[in-house]
Amino acid sequence: MKTNSYPSDVGDRFDAADRIHSAAIHLLRHAAQRDVLSGQGPARLSALSVLVFGGPKTLGELAAVERVKPPTMSRVVAGLKNSGLIKISADASDARRVRISATAKGERLLQVARKRRLEALVHAFGSLNESDVKILVAAAEIVERAIRLARR
Repeated sequence: MKTNSYPSDVGDRFDAADRIHSAAIHLLRHAAQRDVLSGQGPARLSALSVLVFGGPKTLGELAAVERVKPPTMSRVVAGLKNSGLIKISADASDARRVRISATAKGERLLQVARKRRLEALVHAFGSLNESDVKILVAAAEIVERAIRLARR
């Protein structure tokens, strides 16, 4: 049953977007329940993920990606540094700036946390039949393609 007043072609896309959005939030919340085992809070894990998968960043770049103000990111970075998960070094092109990068320990911690989240999802998908799993894979490919096209 449609819950919007859009024309049918837009309405179908709206309904699909609404359901994917809701499912994605529930999916990520379910998986993130395992993050407590890492000993790091969500903000730290998120910032560490940016550094592991996106490479070294300045404090400002990291704050922008995480959509927080630099003072907030400074506290996150301080916690990550105190835990030995990141290193801070001088920026080669500007001595006034620093570059923040993940340490090997930070990369390992993030990979273990990611594995735990994936295991939680594999368990959640355990009752699905092979056909449903293939549909999930196809749906993921469609969502990824749609996002790539939307970024152009």
